[in-house]
Amino acid sequence: MRAFHALRFPCVLLPALLASACGTTRPAADRDTGVTFIVVRHAEKATDDPDDPHLSATGQARAVKLAQRLRGEPVTAVYATEFRRTQQTGQPTADAHGLPVSAYYSRGPAAESAARWKRQHGRGTVLVVGHSNTVPELVASLCDCPTEPMDDTEYDRLSIVRIDKDGRTTLDVQAYGAPGP
Repeated sequence: MRAFHALRFPCVLLPALLASACGTTRPAADRDTGVTFIVVRHAEKATDDPDDPHLSATGQARAVKLAQRLRGEPVTAVYATEFRRTQQTGQPTADAHGLPVSAYYSRGPAAESAARWKRQHGRGTVLVVGHSNTVPELVASLCDCPTEPMDDTEYDRLSIVRIDKDGRTTLDVQAYGAPGP
């Protein structure tokens, strides 16, 4: 009986050691765990154009902070509305991942955009950049949950909607970059 126990220990331990030594853990992008949507409002805007302003220097810095925050994520798509400020907010993240910024219509129904993105993306991380009056509805449509309204002075809200492979959703709201006013 003693010999059996002595042999069983290496038989149990060896596969575990080999698995950790060979790095059999798949990277996050390869796991079949579902999709994560990161939804933010565009960063701070300049006052150069009342209809379609660029980002201010503060906004540009926030966009870079967002890209740094998402550097280790398996970003597979970046969506922004047709306006410069949203495109410029998503661009550093898109550049860091070798992706284009895909435009979506800002006044389109949030539920339709969310449904389309869910169909198109089953895994990885998708960045969506919107506006203070569209982000809450987009988040609510992605997670099928209530969300808080967004004040026009709020730029640091980062909503993380995770949809697992079984369709279960979670919402985690965080802040990124410098705090807003």
